[in-house]
Amino acid sequence: METLARLVSEDMEAVESIIHDRMMSPVGMIPNVAAHLVDAGGKRIRPLITLASARLLGGGGDAARKLAASVEFIHTATLLHDDVVDESGLRRGKTSANRMWGNAPSVLVGDFLFARSFNLMVETGDLAVLDILARAASVIAEGEVMQLAAANDADATLDRYLDIVTAKTAALFEAAARAGAVVAGRAGAEAQALAAYGRNLGLAFQLVDDALDYDGRAGAMGKNVGDDFREGKVTMPVVLARDSGDLDERDFWRRVMSGHQQDGDFQRALAILRKRNAIARTLDAARDYASAACAALASLPANAYREALLELPGFVVARAH
Repeated sequence: METLARLVSEDMEAVESIIHDRMMSPVGMIPNVAAHLVDAGGKRIRPLITLASARLLGGGGDAARKLAASVEFIHTATLLHDDVVDESGLRRGKTSANRMWGNAPSVLVGDFLFARSFNLMVETGDLAVLDILARAASVIAEGEVMQLAAANDADATLDRYLDIVTAKTAALFEAAARAGAVVAGRAGAEAQALAAYGRNLGLAFQLVDDALDYDGRAGAMGKNVGDDFREGKVTMPVVLARDSGDLDERDFWRRVMSGHQQDGDFQRALAILRKRNAIARTLDAARDYASAACAALASLPANAYREALLELPGFVVARAH
């Protein structure tokens, strides 16, 4: 992560400037709400991927920087919306925007940032990258609705879970990497390889997040441990524990994931997850996706940018330690 950030530091300075310039508005609440999240210390992994993907293939410059800013605006907008849907109180270690200003401002500022992201895409003058990111925005929204529909579904399968996280998380990683290749003029096999890298990296990222929700510190995620449990989200650790558990344990998961939770249920859930090795198995799956991400880069030019991208999956998985 440090190597990647150093390699594109000049680009990222420009991206930060674009982000702060374009989130400005004469409507004072908009920059206040946006800055609350934008300046809260996010790692900017997605724009870093866009910049490094472009540089890896000999591209870069103003268009890549605008796309990187657009990717970060899409991500920030989805976080604002997510916190409203999930009724979250903590984001990036700070009180969430919906708790500070209310749900309506959070949703509307998220909409504003989505609009800003499309302004930036159009300014690149490249319809192909506009198509990539517009499709990603649609898929992310579909993933969020899929997750909402699956909430409290105690019998959700692993395949359904993977469909949801592929849409709501991995799609933007994939688009960030693919757009970097396309803006560098390499829309063929190189773009496909980088898209596979981004998709697998995004899946690894989400699986680590899901494991940390049951076995992490709030500081490691910037949100409250146990939120997924309280919201009835059937994530991979739950699916693995449920499917390998006995009848009593399966009944427990059906009750708590259906929204009928009692005092002490979270601690029992942790005990069952440990007994069934579900957190470790989730992290093993994350490592598999991280390995697949690295393998996807094998055909691309061997340079400093590829090496930095190869280090990123290890950083994503290491968040669990």
